[in-house]
Amino acid sequence: MKAQILKSPAPSEAHPLLFTEVAMPKPTDDEVLVKVSVCGICRTDLHVVEGELPPRLRNVIPGHQVVGTIVEKGKMAKKYVIETRVGIPWLHRTDGTCEYCRRGQENLCENALFTGYTANGGYAEYVTAPESFVYPIPDGFGDIEAAPLLCAGIIGFRCLRLANLHKGDTVGIYGFGAAGHVAIQVARHWGINVVVATREARHQNLAGELGAEWVGGAYDTPPMRLNAAIIFAPAGELVPVALAVLKKAGSLILGGIHMSPIPSFSYDLLYHERVIRSVANNTRQDGMDFLRVAAEIPIRTQTQVFALQEANKALEALKHDAIRGAGVLRVSSDAG
Repeated sequence: MKAQILKSPAPSEAHPLLFTEVAMPKPTDDEVLVKVSVCGICRTDLHVVEGELPPRLRNVIPGHQVVGTIVEKGKMAKKYVIETRVGIPWLHRTDGTCEYCRRGQENLCENALFTGYTANGGYAEYVTAPESFVYPIPDGFGDIEAAPLLCAGIIGFRCLRLANLHKGDTVGIYGFGAAGHVAIQVARHWGINVVVATREARHQNLAGELGAEWVGGAYDTPPMRLNAAIIFAPAGELVPVALAVLKKAGSLILGGIHMSPIPSFSYDLLYHERVIRSVANNTRQDGMDFLRVAAEIPIRTQTQVFALQEANKALEALKHDAIRGAGVLRVSSDAG
C-alpha cells in the first residue's frame, strides 16, 4: 500500500515525509483493518514530523484523524460489521490496568499508544486499530467534514468541559485553527459567549462568521473580562496575556500537546483562585459525547483538502497558518 513515512524528523519546509510503498498491516485479534478515506492534519502531526515530540517509532506513519471503512476484523472484534464507517483518533490503546485507567482517566494511561506517533496512523491507504478505540461516524457528516472532529473537535470539547463554564459566561479562544473553529460552535450551542484572539486575518474573519462577540489580534485585550480562556496556539507567551483578562476564579486551559516556554509573570495574575490546567489527550467517553453533540448542533467544519501525496505541503501550510479551518488529506479517490 502507499503511505507517507517519517524516516527522520526535520522542519516541514524540508519535506521530511517520504511517499512510498509499505507492507499492508494485518489486524491482531482485537483489531480492525480500516481502508482510509481521509485523514485530517493536526499540529500534533507537525510536532511529530519536526521532532518537537521525541521520536518513538521508526519510520512512523503519521495521522490520527482517520475516517474510513472496516474491511477486515480480528477474531475477537465483534462490535462492528464489515463496511462500518469509523473514525480512528489520537488515543490508540491503553493498558486498562494502571492507576489512571482504574480511575477513569485513561487519557493519562502510563502505557498508552498514540495513533500516528507510537502506532502507525492514517497517512496511508490502510491502518489498523483496536476495535474498542474507534468511533462510528454519525451519518450526517461526510468523510472530509468528519475528519477534523476526531482530534481538534474532541480536544476542543474536552477543553470547554474542563473550563467549568455556565450558560451566559464568556470564554476567550486564543488561536483559531481546526480546534478553535469547532469549539466556538459547541460553546455557542451551550449558550456561552465567545471572544477570539488570533493573529491571521483569515482566522479572524472565520471567527466573526461563526458568531464571536469580539475578534482581535493574538495580544489584543478584549472589551470584557472572561470566565475562562483556552489557548490552542502553541505559544507560551500567551499565558500571561490570557491570565490578565480572566475574572476571579477563572480557568485558563492549555489545549496543546506541545507549547513554547511560558514566560514568568506576576503572582497577581494568578491570585483570586484563577486556575491554569493543561489538557492531555482524551478519553473514549470524550469522543462519544462530543460526536453526539456534534451531530445535534450540527457542527460544520471548514476544510482545505490536499492529496495524500501532498502531505508535506499540507504540514508546511499548517505551520504557517495558511489553512482556513482544518486541513484534510484525501486518501481514497471516492472520499466524500
